[in-house]
Amino acid sequence: MTAPVSLLPAMLDRLMPLHLRLDGSGLIVSTGPTLAKLVPGNALIGADFFACFVVRRLALLTGLADLRLYAGEQLHLTLTLPGQARPEVFRGLALPVDAGQGMLVNLSFGIGVIDAVRLHTLTHADFAPTDLAVEMLFVVEAKTAVMGAWKALTLREQGAKRAAEEQALTDPLTGLRNRRALDLGLADLTRSGARFGLMHLDLDFFKQVNDTHGHAAGDHVLREVAAVLRGETRSGDTVARVGGDEFVIIFNGLDDDLTLSLVARRIIERLTQPIDFEGRECRISASIGVTVSTHYDAPDGEKMLSDADEATYASKRAGRARACFHAPQGLAKSA
Repeated sequence: MTAPVSLLPAMLDRLMPLHLRLDGSGLIVSTGPTLAKLVPGNALIGADFFACFVVRRLALLTGLADLRLYAGEQLHLTLTLPGQARPEVFRGLALPVDAGQGMLVNLSFGIGVIDAVRLHTLTHADFAPTDLAVEMLFVVEAKTAVMGAWKALTLREQGAKRAAEEQALTDPLTGLRNRRALDLGLADLTRSGARFGLMHLDLDFFKQVNDTHGHAAGDHVLREVAAVLRGETRSGDTVARVGGDEFVIIFNGLDDDLTLSLVARRIIERLTQPIDFEGRECRISASIGVTVSTHYDAPDGEKMLSDADEATYASKRAGRARACFHAPQGLAKSA
């Protein structure tokens, strides 16, 4: 017969740092060091085990007789004490000791180990050397690090993709939308059947600015024009530079001739003001052509652009610095 093994308290603490030892009346006579760390002040020592723990197997266990009945089987235990921030949930196993008079209960955190480590600042020393929870923590930490790096990489890739897409739709000189962005916006609007106004703007006397003051002055004027157009439109409108000195504005949901006429006049009035460039005055004006989606049975983006362009040239022929509408019957009329 194998001789019984007698474990000194220090050996028991090292092998099972989450254990409790109960006497024959169910009182807790000792605890492992990790359990003492969870419940400081020796609050468990001398307490009734069943007053501190809710113990279940298939049903609620309420005394030592029940505990002995399920000796060696997995138990579910919940530690609940007055003033405790939150209940601690354990898996456990109970075995008789002291010639069957007392019980030794060994606990583990189970899947709650991660929260327990965080809340109680537990370290490797708080676990038995053979406890797989330590390895699991390494896996969780590694996975968290990998997932964090992956998320950061994904966010960077998404940011780079959005930046590239934005760059592909932006005029680099003025920061306005470019022709590709305009075409995409028109396609979406005509496909959806939404109402909108379309304004084509061509700068007058811009060539003279370039010829007289140089291309740097011309670039400065174009940026100033872009600022004016942004200031006279809404955040939901599309303002695009589609050529050297040509611009197109899409007014989402706006097909009222009078309102569009007032906007065109404000733009023209602002663009006729001298633009300073390094102490030199640059003078331009604008000719504008306008059309609206409701003038067409089935609006087509290219057709509307062509009609607005035709109305722009009607403005130029009429003396520049004015706006003309493309009427439903195809004849341009002054705004």
